[in-house]
Amino acid sequence: MKKLSNYKIIFSLLAILFFACDDNLDIEPEQNLSPEVATSTPANLMTILNNIYGELRSSDSYGGGIAIASELIGNEGDLSWNGTFVGPGEYNEKAILADNGFVEDIWMNAYDINNQANIVLSNLDVFEDESERNAVEGDAKFLRAITYFDLVRLFSQRYDQDGGNTQLGVPIVTEPVLDASSITYPARNTVQEVYDFILSDLTDANALLAEDNDYFANKYSAQALLARVYLEMGNYAGARDAANEVIENSGASLTATFEEAFNNSVNSSEDLFAIQVTGQDASEQGFNVYWAGSDFGGRVGNPDISVNEVHFDKYDDMEDDRANFFYTTDDGTATTKWQNQFGNIPIIRLAEMYLIRAEANERLGTEVGATPLEDINTLRERANASLFDSVDLDEILKERRRELAFEGFALFDAKRLKMDVGDIDYNANSLVLPIPLREIDANPELTQNPGY
Repeated sequence: MKKLSNYKIIFSLLAILFFACDDNLDIEPEQNLSPEVATSTPANLMTILNNIYGELRSSDSYGGGIAIASELIGNEGDLSWNGTFVGPGEYNEKAILADNGFVEDIWMNAYDINNQANIVLSNLDVFEDESERNAVEGDAKFLRAITYFDLVRLFSQRYDQDGGNTQLGVPIVTEPVLDASSITYPARNTVQEVYDFILSDLTDANALLAEDNDYFANKYSAQALLARVYLEMGNYAGARDAANEVIENSGASLTATFEEAFNNSVNSSEDLFAIQVTGQDASEQGFNVYWAGSDFGGRVGNPDISVNEVHFDKYDDMEDDRANFFYTTDDGTATTKWQNQFGNIPIIRLAEMYLIRAEANERLGTEVGATPLEDINTLRERANASLFDSVDLDEILKERRRELAFEGFALFDAKRLKMDVGDIDYNANSLVLPIPLREIDANPELTQNPGY
């Protein structure tokens, strides 16, 4: 990570901690605040942890940026980009330049989150209460894991389920930076090393986190993310068992209607991990900005990302609520999933766990928790779609596309399932983001991806 980005992290962090202190008479002036003071109390570390969630909410990452990259790069004609920004247009054209500002923002925000998580994890000794320490450690490791998972899926070739995975991943950085003199210039780790790191963090998070952790990540957030990671790796038994554990024991339940899973001001019953957004935030969430019509807070593209007629061919029953979860604007068709500009952002929904369990059971010929048919019909019944008499793998994957449309799965699923994007091979260099040019210029240890 380059100097400029680390300076930004340090100064932002210290300013946050300065204003969070309780007694202004007991602190050093802001310009003299030392790293030792910034990390000296549980309250200060909790402030850093809270700030990580603020960074996670950013439109550069889980506030929309990662999903936009996945949906537009994985777009086969279902979507149109109507906006004025060049970056997403390059995604949609599969002609991404190394100086793409949206790509740079994803990278910078991810390593900002990573550095703050490292700061927390390196100063856990300030906690005297073991349960409090465990919760903070588990939370920080969960946040670090989800960030690396999407970094490696965006900036590297796919995980090869047949093994090897010596292809370049992303740099793993575990040492915190609180002083500009300690900045290092890491090289890229292999994809296998990054996945091993993710699994280690998630295993720890799953063991450390409580079953209920208010609006923060909890044990089942980690379990659900493990199911997602195992599915990506082709560890279908692991994915099945983790998804089944979440379905059976998390206490989460599908919302009564498909509509109730979205645009909520508080977590819904099926949110396993969601980003909190309120009317007091400085800006609306990024999903809404790009996906909604201007009457609902979207940009002047109205909407910037519109849904084309070909998308509706994916629905086998036009009475399906998901086939009708759209509205028209003056300039196109918008998904209703991102209509509320201050709505919470569901990152992991229980519906995905049903899909993972169904796919894994089908691939393995097992019926752990339920049959694949039962799981798929559970989702279809909720959406008022006609029920199936039988399902196969192809039908399960079609159901996945219907249920999770516009939530950031398009590119990742295409690469995992070896499905070409239009006439572009699933393993093509153009479906991998470039390492940002400014990072390449600043860090001589970084190797650029082929094609850039």
